Amino acid sequence: MITHRPTTHRPIRLVAQAAVAAFALLLSAAAPSVAAEPTAAGLWQRTDTGKPGGKPVVWVLMLDRGNNMYEGVVAKSFPQAGQPNLTICDECEDDRKNQPILGISLIRDMKRKGRVYENGNILDPRNGDVWKAMLTVSPDGQTLTLRGYLMTPALGQDEDWFRLPDSAISQLDPEIVAKFMPEQAATQAAQAGKPAAVPGTAGKAKAAPAPAHKGGAMAPAPVR
Repeated sequence: MITHRPTTHRPIRLVAQAAVAAFALLLSAAAPSVAAEPTAAGLWQRTDTGKPGGKPVVWVLMLDRGNNMYEGVVAKSFPQAGQPNLTICDECEDDRKNQPILGISLIRDMKRKGRVYENGNILDPRNGDVWKAMLTVSPDGQTLTLRGYLMTPALGQDEDWFRLPDSAISQLDPEIVAKFMPEQAATQAAQAGKPAAVPGTAGKAKAAPAPAHKGGAMAPAPVR
């Protein structure tokens, strides 16, 4: 009589497959997560030399407005030797006309595509001109390259801005912090034991008619 021995290789194979799957899951959980790409959001400094060691000209706060759209506002400006201090944009022709430079919407409509931001524009507060622009964040997230241009990006020029540390926020006008960074404003107020500043009047106390000649470029002028 022929007898059939029960086969055991199938259960063993199933157990081995389960062990391999569990091991792979363990490895994936232990592996470091891939760092997210740096964004343009944050505080940036433009210098008079276009290099990190130059004198500051303006600080621009880039804001994530949702849906991959970004805006940049003037967070702080610095008087330049031999140049008049521009306080309001009396040459602006849109909704920014006669607005204080402090807090003004400088960069608009930037659509994020990875580390590149396209189809935006930048205001030149000296004369109210609005130029097409694009931004590129460096791989380490520390440099923001702004390119203002005419018809195409080829007809323009680059300018590097440099990321400022979070500690620089303490040097901003409290009203700017309250308006654009309410969470940081609340934190600062709690640490100081004072109520948070009420936004709405930043820069107005200094507002005055701008002189006929305006110097101190706050944004690169495209190549004509």
